[in-house]
Amino acid sequence: MNRRRAARPSVRRPVQRPQLRPVAAGLQRTAGYAWRLLVLALALYVVLVMLGRLVLPVVAVFVALVVTSVLRPVADLLARRLPRVPAVAVTVLGAVLLVAGVLALIGESVASEWDSLVNEFRGGVGRIERWLEGAPFHVRPASAAQLQNKLSSYLSSHRASLINTAVNQAGKVVEIATGAFLSLFCSIFFIHSGDRMWSWVQRQLPAGSRGTVGRAGQAAWRTFAGYTRGIGIVAASNAVLVGIALLVLRVPLVLPLVALEFFATLIPLIGSPIAMVIAAVVALAARGPVTAVIVLGLIVVIGQIEGHVLHPLVMSWAVRIHPVVVALSVIAGGILAGVIGAVVAVPLVSVVWAVVCELREPRTGRPAEAGRPVGPVG
Repeated sequence: MNRRRAARPSVRRPVQRPQLRPVAAGLQRTAGYAWRLLVLALALYVVLVMLGRLVLPVVAVFVALVVTSVLRPVADLLARRLPRVPAVAVTVLGAVLLVAGVLALIGESVASEWDSLVNEFRGGVGRIERWLEGAPFHVRPASAAQLQNKLSSYLSSHRASLINTAVNQAGKVVEIATGAFLSLFCSIFFIHSGDRMWSWVQRQLPAGSRGTVGRAGQAAWRTFAGYTRGIGIVAASNAVLVGIALLVLRVPLVLPLVALEFFATLIPLIGSPIAMVIAAVVALAARGPVTAVIVLGLIVVIGQIEGHVLHPLVMSWAVRIHPVVVALSVIAGGILAGVIGAVVAVPLVSVVWAVVCELREPRTGRPAEAGRPVGPVG
């Protein structure tokens, strides 16, 4: 008798898979910050590419904001006694006439001193050659003559290319004139009704974000205007000091060198020393090596006055960033966008930092839209 064994139901054992270790919380947090930073870097790259394609309007608007920060208080003061439109017209026209007068004075100074400057520079080149032939350089006269011959031959052989380059760069003059006109055009409207323009921009935003954007705009404009006025005061002080020193030393081209010092100081840390080096070269050719050394010594003196007196008194209430950050911003801006980047870098970093600090603090006071609209151009 065949007995069949009862079939036992087969029981499947669960497949044991290796358990994955949970990702550490610190690594998760780091990865989250990493991909967010990558997205921000990509967005920043896109913005920089777009700004690189729109250099002329961007620079024109920046210059218009600078002009507005300087002239808006004057227009507001005149508007107390005059209607708004005449007050703005008088302010802008007076500023244009002032700039034109300074440029005309510089041109007249150069033209009146041109003949004497040519003679002084010719004699100065001879003094420089004799100075280089003596101690401690001991340059041989033949080497100096050979260098002059090489320079003359280079200019003669490349005269056509130099002329073509100059002709091609003539288009820059038209571009600069267009940018200046656009800046003047924008600044007139910013000075006249910048507050209403900013209020209109706020009304186009969602109601929940208007207060935040208003606070950010107020902080940005307060910092930008403070920086612009502060750097203008510092630049004017440096220019006055340099002008007095050059007059005492009887260095020619005082007015052009003073103007160069004023505009060069707009580039923090490096602008003023570069302008003083150019002044030292002029002093070397016109007055000799002793005067040039004295002018070079002014770099240290003016740098100390600017760093320990003017900046703490004038700029501390507007810009609160470390000098290391200023230096890195200037260098990074110069690498990315040349001279324009070096000029724009510090106010841009200052504005961004002011907005970040403002938005981190709890909201106090009444909303921006509840009172008089105050914004980036108001």
